[in-house]
Amino acid sequence: MMTKLKQGCRWLVLWLSDPRTAAMAATTFLSLLWFILDWNTDTTFRSMSDWMLYVCNLLLTMILLTPWMLTRRVWVQLLTIAVADGFCMANLMYNRTYLTAIPADSYAMVSNLADFTSSVTDSLRWKDGVFLIILAVGGVFAYRSRVKEVAGAISRWLSVTAILALITAIGLLSRGGFYQAYDKLVQSCYHYTCGVPTYTIAGHVIYNIMDNNRHAVLDEADRMRVEAWLERHRSLQTLPPDSLEGRRNLVLIICESLESWPIGKSVAGKPITPYLNSLVADSATLYAPNMLTQVAAGHSIDAQLLFTAGMLPATSGIYSMKYPSHYYPTLNMALKEDRGARSMLLTSDKLMTWNMGTIARTFGYDSLLYRDNWEMDQTIDRHLTDGSFLRQAVKEFQRGELWPHGQPAMVTLLTYTGHNPFMLTDNLRDPEFEKGLASLPRRLRDYIAVTHYVDAQLHIMVDYLRSRPDADNTLIVIVGDHEALGSSRDELRGSSKMASELVSPGKFTPFIVLNSPVGGRVDALMGQVDVYTTLLDLLGVRETRWRGMGRSLLDPHRVNAEYTSVPHQLHGDTVGVDPRLIQHLDSAAAVSSRLIIHNMLAP
Repeated sequence: MMTKLKQGCRWLVLWLSDPRTAAMAATTFLSLLWFILDWNTDTTFRSMSDWMLYVCNLLLTMILLTPWMLTRRVWVQLLTIAVADGFCMANLMYNRTYLTAIPADSYAMVSNLADFTSSVTDSLRWKDGVFLIILAVGGVFAYRSRVKEVAGAISRWLSVTAILALITAIGLLSRGGFYQAYDKLVQSCYHYTCGVPTYTIAGHVIYNIMDNNRHAVLDEADRMRVEAWLERHRSLQTLPPDSLEGRRNLVLIICESLESWPIGKSVAGKPITPYLNSLVADSATLYAPNMLTQVAAGHSIDAQLLFTAGMLPATSGIYSMKYPSHYYPTLNMALKEDRGARSMLLTSDKLMTWNMGTIARTFGYDSLLYRDNWEMDQTIDRHLTDGSFLRQAVKEFQRGELWPHGQPAMVTLLTYTGHNPFMLTDNLRDPEFEKGLASLPRRLRDYIAVTHYVDAQLHIMVDYLRSRPDADNTLIVIVGDHEALGSSRDELRGSSKMASELVSPGKFTPFIVLNSPVGGRVDALMGQVDVYTTLLDLLGVRETRWRGMGRSLLDPHRVNAEYTSVPHQLHGDTVGVDPRLIQHLDSAAAVSSRLIIHNMLAP
């Protein structure tokens, strides 16, 4: 082994004696190295203590040099590096928002970026420009260096590549193979972001594909484990008391990126969310501020799965793209079966966004109103503002055809204005309120200003719903689909004493239920997956085949602990809790993945 390594080093030195080859190799490797450093500044530098990181990235460097070795054209290699840099930057920007690299199947969704250009721009950082500097400097060195042909250059390049591949293979075998090595990092709360820099973006994609294929076949042992989990979960769930007066209608308002911490907080003596403050103070409101974000790579579309179907996201891939036609038992279906309720989804997005058109049909919605149904009279980033969206939605309801009075219904509304990068046009701003934000970092100022705006618009829909003849029989639910601040949360909290007092260290979204048969504030931890089961109870739905993978807030025996999806990490108070219950929570994500992938809930 050592002999081969020495021979490979000698060949490498001889091969790199060609100045242009040296320049191309250095430029390629430095670009990969800068990606690692850039990624680690937003995550952790733990990966850089792993020798496999350097071997894998050297191997990738050799592979990326293929165009140069075959064509000997500098511009061809520079173009190759530029394409690789593009993939690196795309994953960096994705990670800053979603705390993970781009899933393999999401590359097919690149056309969605046309509607989120401002979010993409906002995810850029000055340090990303170093990729261009490395590329430019490498190109200058390559073009200015003299051409020197080295005999046997291609054979030496192939030999070095083979030796690096052999070292990589030995390293992976010592760790149980590539899948096991990568999966171990993914499952670690301290190393879950280390897989991408260590095994490269290509390795991340390969892992995604392997993970998907690994679950392609459900063996009998897996099936029995899933069924045992479901049986145990059914035994843990409780039904609400017979005396509970459930509501007939449900209106679910899913607010983009709405976190809990702004509710009840003030800046310079002015409340951030005065309207929501008044709603949660009502004795007929059930308010749980500590709802843990459990979305994964699908983010907003994952939130709909959690709330509407009571299922956790798949541990690999995005269900709306990979399994859009599988069966998902939803609140819509439960309400239709229980009381003949109509259901409708209202959004300002396109049908193609997260494959929403297909998912709406799969979830059982009777009606879908999307971008083409609205007048785009007031927009931000080519989406309707929440004010315009809610006003037009109210007009649709007032016509009486979509939701006639007396007709049991479930209405889901998806807002957008809270989307990163938290932009507001000048005519939507509150100058007096924003004076108090001047000392805060720009990103935090923008988020607070947007949240203040969204809060001021919610009354449009709530006032209408309260004016309907069936208002007393309508449950109005306001939730956030996921946390907002991504990897900048700690940085923003550390920017000032004021910021640290405002921003929660945890990723909590609010669960607010107006006109609830059970009111009050619940400070115990809950997960987004608990919303489905809680709403079944509050709506008085007792007879349904699927009560979700969560536990109702009305359940007196629920534990004060939940797991996040990314990373898979336990939160809450587990002191005195039966370890079997914690294990039950721990395995829920894997069970949900199998239910989704293998369509196990189909009747």
